[in-house]
Amino acid sequence: MSRTTKPDSLTLLLLLLIAILSISSVESGRPPFACDPRNGLTRSLRFCRTNLPIHVRVRDLLGRLTLPEKIRLLVNNAIDVPRLGIRGYEWWSEALHGVSNVGPGTKFGGSFPGATSFPQVITTAASFNESLWERIGQVVSDEARAMYNGGMAGLTYWSPNVNIFRDPRWGRGQETPGEDPVLAGKYAASYVRGLQSATGNRLKVAACCKHYTAYDLDNWKGVDRFHFNARVSKQDLADTYNVPFKACVVEGKVASVMCSYNQVNGKPTCADPDLLKGTIRGQWHLNGYIVSDCDSVGVMYDTQHFTVTPEESAAATIKAGLDLDCGPFLAIYTDLAIRRGLLTVTDVDMALANTVTVQMRLGMFDGEPSAQPYGHLGPRHVCTPDHKQLALEAARQGIVLLKNSGSLPLSTSRHRTVAVIGPNSDVTETMIGNYAGVACDYTSPLKGISRYVRTVHQAGCSNVACKANNLFGFAEVAARHADATVLIMGLDQSIEAEFKDRAGLLLPGYQQELVTRVAQASKGPTILVLMSGGPIDFSFAKYDRRVSAILWAGYPGQAGGTAIADVLFGTTNPGGKLPMTWYPQSYVAKVPMTNMGMRPSRGYPGRTYRFYKGPVVFPFGHGLSYTNFKQSLALAPTDLSVLINTNLFATKNYSTLSSKAIRVKHTNCDSLSLPLHIDVENTGNMDGTHTLLLFSEPPAAVKWSPNKQLISFHRVHVIAGSKQRVKINVHACKHLSVVDEFGIRRIPMGQHSLYIGDLKHSISLQANLEGIKN
Repeated sequence: MSRTTKPDSLTLLLLLLIAILSISSVESGRPPFACDPRNGLTRSLRFCRTNLPIHVRVRDLLGRLTLPEKIRLLVNNAIDVPRLGIRGYEWWSEALHGVSNVGPGTKFGGSFPGATSFPQVITTAASFNESLWERIGQVVSDEARAMYNGGMAGLTYWSPNVNIFRDPRWGRGQETPGEDPVLAGKYAASYVRGLQSATGNRLKVAACCKHYTAYDLDNWKGVDRFHFNARVSKQDLADTYNVPFKACVVEGKVASVMCSYNQVNGKPTCADPDLLKGTIRGQWHLNGYIVSDCDSVGVMYDTQHFTVTPEESAAATIKAGLDLDCGPFLAIYTDLAIRRGLLTVTDVDMALANTVTVQMRLGMFDGEPSAQPYGHLGPRHVCTPDHKQLALEAARQGIVLLKNSGSLPLSTSRHRTVAVIGPNSDVTETMIGNYAGVACDYTSPLKGISRYVRTVHQAGCSNVACKANNLFGFAEVAARHADATVLIMGLDQSIEAEFKDRAGLLLPGYQQELVTRVAQASKGPTILVLMSGGPIDFSFAKYDRRVSAILWAGYPGQAGGTAIADVLFGTTNPGGKLPMTWYPQSYVAKVPMTNMGMRPSRGYPGRTYRFYKGPVVFPFGHGLSYTNFKQSLALAPTDLSVLINTNLFATKNYSTLSSKAIRVKHTNCDSLSLPLHIDVENTGNMDGTHTLLLFSEPPAAVKWSPNKQLISFHRVHVIAGSKQRVKINVHACKHLSVVDEFGIRRIPMGQHSLYIGDLKHSISLQANLEGIKN
């Protein structure tokens, strides 16, 4: 969401003036709020009366604002209105995996030198742990509120990123929960619930799900996000791209949604009334505001040339349902749009009503923050021991064991000296990925391993680009004399990042040569640890017997080095699962990033495990343990009767049975639930956590459906030699339905298959026409 467009000189001048006028209270060390009870001019105003309903207070405030004031409240750096006791406010803050200073709304320093930096989202997603995600959100919002109370942050956080990780080359895939829409939706709702910690209609902070929609290309082979027109079918939009956003709004009750830079089917998302008013507000009933990605309204006019004049662009976005512009565009051109009759003051009032309502739900119009429910939070509530411990636990749960030939876990008695090699072996900031802040502290992999055994360190390469092999000899010597070797390789933000998509999936530069030469030289076992957000084709190491084990650590956060060491030495039994498919390099040669289709077609292999059937390096959901688990079905119904709404036949609406698949809205979903009980037994010698993944596959006759799709997951800790029972309710409307070519969700009749690991169970669905009168 960085500002990378080049505005013209007039825009630059106006932007500078706006910035000068709106020097925020962040710089003054006081939190921005209104209705100070010490202000005799405003304390009696109707919008300051906390005993009145919020909508009444909002209406009163809008009635007092002048049009110029209203227009300057349509942008992220909103002005102060001294005559009404309203302080300037910066809307743009970030909290992707901890409070961040990427946006101008948050600053570190003084009593707040840093904040807890959790693992990057793709790593945390690998835990498949909804309660962990929510708990992280709660901790982040505690620290955010504390910094707000200290005048160092706002209360509106434009996180999380819930786009689908569709293409493995995408530089921002690291920010997302992965490639599966159900997983992404569950993550989105859980993290949002934690961040917002809503009590009734009141919020601790306001989250924002971004970037809506079909946004997953930044800069690939000359095509950038500012110019890209994503051509997406109704089917893919409904069953893939929009699923996490719907979960955000409907299940997470998020307070904001951000529209993206790109166009979808020829129309900018921020100017599409069907996407904004029609879907987000009309179908999903957003209780909050819609904000543009930064400068995307300007991009729509300057770069995409969507309208002839800038005021037409301003009018198009507001009328489509946009409430807030991250950028100066609406502050500059809204007045002209109104004077030309393209927009009305009522349109502006509707936008402001949505933003001000959220501010009131946050308590920003309730007077001094210290007197409010979260007013006690301060510096001592940031970077606490409990918060740091949660960051460590999140890293442990997100690490994935990809390969193990028996060399892991290492032994402190047998492996007394360990060679720690690789460009990521002693990194710190690399571990927190992008959209991060200033971490409380760091434990690098080298430091973490050194707490267990004596270490010998050689970087091998000066950085991850690894453009030379002149240091490899030193690494080989270290491996030759150590009891075990740990290679810590992979990527960083110089390779994958916002506005930086990868060209391929191989390790950069000479990294592969370094791994191979060190593995050949190593006296003891060689373990490969990969840091990355996106998947890497390291097939050479997968099939190299001298590389006896492989871990993926993602970007594991401030405590990443401790977590990696704990897994290597068996203090932690790994239980993470891959949240995305790891493709071979040959895959990307066949698939342009610009093709948004999920399903395979002639010469096009399709995307993600749901549609792609070709070879992989490692599949979605892959992850090993130091123990063994056995799954068995304890209760599994085999039949379900689906009752059709009889009123459809009275009106001769027979389309519900099209293709032997019933429209979801034409049946009683509340009655279509099946209990599934699965026993998980730990048959090994070590306590461990098992992630149960439940997939469904529709009847073979349904040609337009996914091959299989994740419908539920459950993380369960099982003591060695014991058994745990997991109970899952399979809902036909949610779990056994598919989306047809027209974007309509249907429940296919016939035999559905459920997969839990190696187990397969069939459920037969039949349409129930009993009681229907002709």
